[in-house]
Amino acid sequence: MSKDKLISINSEEESAFLIGVEFHNHSNQLPLTDSLKELALLAQTAGLKVVGQSTQKLDKPNPATFIGSGKVQEIKMLAEETQSKIILFDDELSPRHIRELEEKFGNRFRILDRTALILDIFGQHAHTSEGKLQVELAQYEYLYPRLTRAWTHLARQAGGSSGRSGSTVGVGLRGPGEMQLEVDRRRIQKRMTFLKKKLEHVRLHRMQYRQRRKNNQLPIIALVGYTNAGKSTLLNQITNANVYVANKLFATLDPTTRRIVLPGGNPVLITDTVGFIQKLPTQLIASFRATLEEITEADLLIHVIDISHPSALLQYQVVVETLKEIGAKDIPMIIALNKIDQNNDWQRIISTTPEFLDGIAMSALWGEGIDKLLDRINRELFEAFTTVTVNLPYKEGLLISMFHQNGNIMKVEHGTDSVILQGDLPKRLIPKYIHYLINHK
Repeated sequence: MSKDKLISINSEEESAFLIGVEFHNHSNQLPLTDSLKELALLAQTAGLKVVGQSTQKLDKPNPATFIGSGKVQEIKMLAEETQSKIILFDDELSPRHIRELEEKFGNRFRILDRTALILDIFGQHAHTSEGKLQVELAQYEYLYPRLTRAWTHLARQAGGSSGRSGSTVGVGLRGPGEMQLEVDRRRIQKRMTFLKKKLEHVRLHRMQYRQRRKNNQLPIIALVGYTNAGKSTLLNQITNANVYVANKLFATLDPTTRRIVLPGGNPVLITDTVGFIQKLPTQLIASFRATLEEITEADLLIHVIDISHPSALLQYQVVVETLKEIGAKDIPMIIALNKIDQNNDWQRIISTTPEFLDGIAMSALWGEGIDKLLDRINRELFEAFTTVTVNLPYKEGLLISMFHQNGNIMKVEHGTDSVILQGDLPKRLIPKYIHYLINHK
């Protein structure tokens, strides 16, 4: 089976008409105007030309067409007037929505949703073998429930070019009948099984690599944040890593880890991770499990926030919710309020936003505030202690050794199957002992 991109925008720039819907019960998302601006930037990143947009307010999605039937006819006319090739929705559409919309709009337009667009961008920007495997699995997870007779079957893909055009399997393409559909489903299931096995090997390899890093006792810092917040720029500023930076969403996908020495001479590892975004496809979270574990295994998170963005607080909340979803909510975190060089009002924003009051104002591009950030990192990792009592089974030899090497032990009680240790432990290490804590102050 060909490994060309499964979801792909044609190499020639296509015109897209954007559709945004505001649901009354989705108050935790970006405002509709900001969300559509983000969708437009996503479209441009994928190589599309935005020619128009339309919005609607609803209590809930229409079961058949997602938007109201009258709105469908209105959009059809607007798309024809603007000579659009693609009608792009700012939400994920169900298989039924796609089928019904195809029927209403006819063959003239291709229907895409936000999820398919993000998957296409990930497909463009994944360069390592691991990244390509993760994206391919995510694309298949998305495509499988949407396979209908309206899809070109995968046999066509084998004859496609290695470029982006000619390799598309997407909505609006006409293919053979039900027999071929069943063949395609079996082939996709087989390929997904293969990809999951490959990615499990990747995950095990990453676990072994992380274990070696733990054995070296080097603290690990993970840069997290909304896409385009400036994480890669910050990594370059701190480490001279020369990571690719661009003013576009998801410019880098593959994690980059560098060793730095903090003020006071303490060495640490710092990792740049994939950016988050609202309505992040669940397929990506599942497929990027091995990569996201780089975050969950970190000793400290640096949450980079674009303070110049009008929806900075909502972007912060999206990242916090995603961290909860992947099991990283209890890891100590420093807030880095980036891009103060692009917003003259940043001091007022910080002073009126409780979530940002303890953050460090900085400009990763110009280096302003970096010294303060490094000093805070050093304090969090090596100077902030808390008193704890833990009951550790003897089989947890690494944790016992780590307590002795990094903590100040006040009391030791040996039992038959475990040892109770009481003392001061660096705050960054507390999450590693969370299941064995008796009490802590």
